[in-house]
Amino acid sequence: MNGGRRRGGFWRDNSLTLAFGGAFLLVLAGQAFAGHAGFNEELATDGLQQLTLGEYLMSSDFAVDVTENWQSEFLQFFLYIFGTVWLLQRGSPESKKLHKAGPESDREQRVGDHAEADSPRWARTKDWRQKLYSRSLGSVMALLFLLSWLAQSIAGTAAYNEQQLRQLQPPVSWGAYLASADFWNRSLQNWQSELLAVAAMAILSVYLRQRGSPESKPVGAAHTSTGVEG
Repeated sequence: MNGGRRRGGFWRDNSLTLAFGGAFLLVLAGQAFAGHAGFNEELATDGLQQLTLGEYLMSSDFAVDVTENWQSEFLQFFLYIFGTVWLLQRGSPESKKLHKAGPESDREQRVGDHAEADSPRWARTKDWRQKLYSRSLGSVMALLFLLSWLAQSIAGTAAYNEQQLRQLQPPVSWGAYLASADFWNRSLQNWQSELLAVAAMAILSVYLRQRGSPESKPVGAAHTSTGVEG
């Protein structure tokens, strides 16, 4: 029995990451094929030579479509991780309990003198390492947002300039593209959808349930129960 558990342990213990990671790759592949077909239709309409799939995957058009979605997702998690330190929603499992707003005490967070034997090594320290580690999740999400935002802006500049040249218009600089309507239209239409999704999840989970999910309260929990997961 223990041997069977060891053999199946990796797939079971990492099934959430593996399932979503695999789905991500499949959807990305689907986007590549669909985007390639759509882009070639535009080229054909303009009387230009079409691209192979490999050429499309290396193009700025594919890069900007991918990175503009990535940066909005990382922005969502960055804001959510830091926002939920202080912001609360009565009755939501997405919120901390109402009396726990703020970074909480060392005892509650099990750091420094209150760390346990199996606590991460940096959680047991009392210097800059603990401060850095205690904010590492949100900081990495912020960094991933900034990097994907930068990649989107660079790829977007290249894609925009390609379109400009097709229309016999002069190209623009990276700085000029950052101030353009095209850049902010791409960014804001993704940001608003992510913020709406977070707000909807926070309030709908007050009244609705999903049995067995840690994103939901237990089915029988009161609507006013806050910070309780199923």
